Order: sequence, then structure tokens, then C-alpha cells
Amino acid sequence: MRLNNKRDKGYANMEDKTVEKKIIELYQARDEYAIEMTDDHYGSFSRNLSFRILSSHEDAEECVNDSYMKLWDTIPPVVPESLKAYLGRIVRNISLSLFRKKKAQKRDDASVLLSELEDCIPADNNVEQALEHKQLVQYIERWLKEEKEENKKLFILRYWYGESLGELSGRFHISERKAADRLYRMRRRLKDYLQREGVSV
Repeated sequence: MRLNNKRDKGYANMEDKTVEKKIIELYQARDEYAIEMTDDHYGSFSRNLSFRILSSHEDAEECVNDSYMKLWDTIPPVVPESLKAYLGRIVRNISLSLFRKKKAQKRDDASVLLSELEDCIPADNNVEQALEHKQLVQYIERWLKEEKEENKKLFILRYWYGESLGELSGRFHISERKAADRLYRMRRRLKDYLQREGVSV
């Protein structure tokens, strides 16, 4: 997630602590640039940490994206003394959780896809029940209409037809990392949309 953004230049020569402070301030201001800055400065650290646990680049990418969502959801109110250490704990916990799930049972492709949607469906239902809920499906369909056509196809192929990141990469001529990043952003927008519609997530 390298940035072609003039705002990035102002951070290039800052010391780590100063960068951390600025990124935390962006989270507190609910500025989405905070996520881009986090990935720019701590993306490699996070992916390497997750990969050492999962031994899968694809799984590590998903865990890192989920970790960024967790940062967004917890800052504020949390104000970490060390953003890198706080992010590291989140990445490690999410990666270990996925590792335990994979070790405890043989997960098929459908269950992996459903687990990706757990953060953006109503909290009082499991994923399978929620996806069968007529009203929720209608919300998702309305939300998809607001998305760009290519994003709509990407989301449907991933979560309705179960295509892998590798397959999506070839179909849309983008890297697997780019596909994972776009899906993560879409899940976050879906979560925000459902919350605006009064759905408890």
C-alpha cells in the first residue's frame, strides 16, 4: 500500500516516535489516512509477524488487514504508548486465533470466506444465520449498488462464488495483496453502512 500522496512527504524524515504520534492523532481524528500511514510504516513488520505464525502469505495478508480494522475500532478510546507494540499484539492475537482454528479443524473454503465477514454482520447471529436473513441480504444488495462495478464483481466473486485471492488476482489483473486490500476496505465500508442503517454489528 505505497502512497502517491503529497501528505506522505511530511512524514518521511520524522523519527519513529513522532510518526507514531502523528498516526495516532489521525486515528483520533477518524482520518482514514491513518490506515495508509500505518501500512506504510508498519506493513512489513506486521506481515512478517503474521507469516511467522501462519506460514501463509495469503492468511497473513488477511490477518494484517483485520488488524488495521481493529486499530480503527479501538483508537480512540485507546491511546497506545507504542503504536508498533500495540499493533504487534493485535496482529499476533488475530494470527494465533486463525492458527488455532486451522489446527483444530479442517476448514473448507466456504468457512474461510464466512470468517472474513464476521466483523461486519450483526453480533447476535452467526454468519450462516445472518446471510440467510432476508433483511440483511437486502441491506447488502443496496450497499453493493453504491459500489463501483469492478468492486461489486470482486466482492460477489469472493464471497458468493468463493474465488481465491489468486483467482481474483488473475481475473482483475491486480496483485493478491491489492485484491485483499480492496476486499478489506469493502468489508469496512459494509460495516459502516450497516451501522448507519441501525444494524447492530
